[in-house]
Formats: sequence, C-alpha cells, structure tokens
Amino acid sequence: MSTSSRIVLATSNKGKVAELAEPLGALGIEVLGLADFPDLPPVEETGLTFAENALIKARAVAAATNLVAVADDSGLCVDALKGAPGVHSARYSDDLPALPGESRDARNNRKLLDALRGVPESGRNAHFACVMAAARPDGAAIIATGRWNGRILEEPRGQNGFGYDPLLFDPALNRTAAELSKEEKMAVSHRGQALRELLRLWPRFWEAACRRP
Repeated sequence: MSTSSRIVLATSNKGKVAELAEPLGALGIEVLGLADFPDLPPVEETGLTFAENALIKARAVAAATNLVAVADDSGLCVDALKGAPGVHSARYSDDLPALPGESRDARNNRKLLDALRGVPESGRNAHFACVMAAARPDGAAIIATGRWNGRILEEPRGQNGFGYDPLLFDPALNRTAAELSKEEKMAVSHRGQALRELLRLWPRFWEAACRRP
C-alpha cells in the first residue's frame, strides 16, 4: 500500500485507537498509530482549548511522519466545576497520590466524585466534548466537533469504555457511557459525532492530500 493511502492516528490511547481505526479503515486507508513510530518525540499539548490541542498534535505528527495525521482532543466538562476538568481531563488527578493498584482513570474519577460531593442531581450536568483534526504535512487542516450531554453519577457504573465513561449518565438512554457497547457508544458519543463530521469533510481534504507532490 502506498504512503498516500496511510494515515497516522496521533494518539497512544488504545481506547481511542480502537474506536477510530475501524471506520477510517473502512475507507480503504491503512491506519497507523504512534506505536508504529516509536522514535517520535512526545507532543506537548500547550493549547487552552480542545481545538488548539487537536491541531497542535495533528500538525506535529503530520510534519514528523510526512503522512496525514488525525488527532483528537476530548474531555469532560462539568457545569458545577465551571467546565473543569476540560482540557486537563486526562491529567486531572496528577496532583493526587494513587491508591494501591489504582489506575489513572480510577484516580481521575475519584477526584471528580470528591469535587462533586454534596452536589445534588440537578447540579451535576456535564458533557463530553471532542474536537478532531486532520492535518497534512504542509499544515493544512480540517476540524470537526462533537458533544455528548449527560450528568455525573455519584458512583461508577459499567465496565466498558475508558476514562470518565462510568460516571457520565445519558438520561435519554438511561445508561452510562460505560454501559454501552462500542457500536452503541459510537452512535451517540462526542467522538462518534466528531468522526462523522470529519468523514463528511474528508473526501475533498483527502483528494488534496493525495495530489500533494
């Protein structure tokens, strides 16, 4: 397969790779991950918004690999916390010591529940936000966005997904994100919404990328 039919997903998050590789692969494009480029230096996410971070990652990886790169920045925004953890969602609890055997996801969830302790159900509204960017090595890019509304439960529910999925409850589905199958989640999630918008914009962007000398 030629390099023109290959892209890089600019993430080391296995959950994101699993969610994004299948629909992009269905377009006949070979999808690589950062694991295929072990010598790439880490990209510092210095943006103040999801869009800034997604573009920073996509452009840096595209320039380093000379391939089209797709990156997303996503997170949880809680109304009662003035939008936190927001762009710091993945690193939200890095200021806390981990309990024995506790994963970073579990520690993040623990900190969030502590921050919302005593907040009634009516004040626990939140949403997942996602911005997905595709960038060519010359820096040209497209972006797509998605948003998944819900509220934060008082304790985790469900075994699927990753991150804050066990805590975000979707009232319309009467389930948390972690209680959905992969297919159900992609149909409604912020990342699924952003991906569908990216795919809508993709043909013209990809055509230009393939014409690139």
